[in-house]
Amino acid sequence: MIRLVLPAAVALVMTGACTPKTPPEAIPGVECNASKLGDLVGKTRSPEVEAEARKLSGAKTVRWLTPESMMTMDFRPDRLNLHLGTDGKIGSARCG
Repeated sequence: MIRLVLPAAVALVMTGACTPKTPPEAIPGVECNASKLGDLVGKTRSPEVEAEARKLSGAKTVRWLTPESMMTMDFRPDRLNLHLGTDGKIGSARCG
């Protein structure tokens, strides 16, 4: 019995792992547009700046990144990444 069940279970896991996922950009209602944030470059991190960045970009979440920050490599189209310089000011903004 185990000789029949084990190969079937392995086949199920293998085909599930190869099933294509919906790309993040195809999810309706998810939007982040960092091109509208040019005026925020050079501003210092603050709750007010974060709220303005979220409003201007349409992002659901904001992630602040310093030069020494570790970050995950997952792509989230609803997330805004604000990259800070060593001076604590926004150097660039990207979605993902």
